[in-house]
Amino acid sequence: MLPAMTKVRPVRKAVLPVAGLGTRFLPVTKAIPKEMLPLVDVPVVQVIVEECLASGIEEIIFVTSRGKEPILDYFDRAADLEALLERKQKWSELEIVRHVSEIARISSVRQPEAKGLGHAVLCARAAVGDEPFAVLLGDDILEGRRPALRQLLDVYERSAEGVVGLYQVPAGQEHMYGIVKGDLVDERVYKLNQLVEKPDPGKAPSRLAVIGRYVLPPEIFGILASTPPGRGGEIQLTDALSTLCGTQGLMGVEIEGQRFDAGDRASYVLAVLSFALRRADIGAAVRAGIEKMLSEA
Repeated sequence: MLPAMTKVRPVRKAVLPVAGLGTRFLPVTKAIPKEMLPLVDVPVVQVIVEECLASGIEEIIFVTSRGKEPILDYFDRAADLEALLERKQKWSELEIVRHVSEIARISSVRQPEAKGLGHAVLCARAAVGDEPFAVLLGDDILEGRRPALRQLLDVYERSAEGVVGLYQVPAGQEHMYGIVKGDLVDERVYKLNQLVEKPDPGKAPSRLAVIGRYVLPPEIFGILASTPPGRGGEIQLTDALSTLCGTQGLMGVEIEGQRFDAGDRASYVLAVLSFALRRADIGAAVRAGIEKMLSEA
């Protein structure tokens, strides 16, 4: 059983690594960052940012690379567009555009070369400073009654340890993820004792995979700085988490809600449909269209 609420430093900042090339979505990602792919008319990255804000985060730190300027432009003011919408008295569209530019306090740092997720997080060291922080990956879109990051923060505030998001993956897919082993200490909450990055088929310690939500102490930066390149010649965040697990302790939360992998074409399409079906303005029309297509297939 987890202890009662512990006095911990609040998590105010979230790091969003967005430097990847998005090769699984070529050719469109040749010119458009994969994080800007839309869920109907809202880009994936905005959905992730809004999850942060709904969880109590105050500042978003993007870790970018060459070609990712459209992400920062998207959250910046668009004075010419706003003026045009105002002249044409398109008030609802103007409100949407202004909301995006005022949604959060945004900053960015560059990852000069692709050296892995662990290296991307390490690039945010100066921007984060000496305080706990969250990391969210745009490939994981999570829908639920409570924001996924908030579920992790609740456990962090009671345990005072780093927390990773977990999700049960289908048997046979364990080799595609970082897999954990741990002891159940509360409903859907585990005290972790082992992490394995993409274990060989048949050798995974469980089916609980680490997915793209983390709450980490600032000590992770020192661990990352001394972590040698691992699988693929990159600095793996999972390797640093394994070290953290053995030194300070690490918790895992099996996240409640539906997960979509925005890095997988089929899962991305399902995410678009899910978001569309929940929209009051187009949901009924989309549902009718799907039923018609299925009846004619």
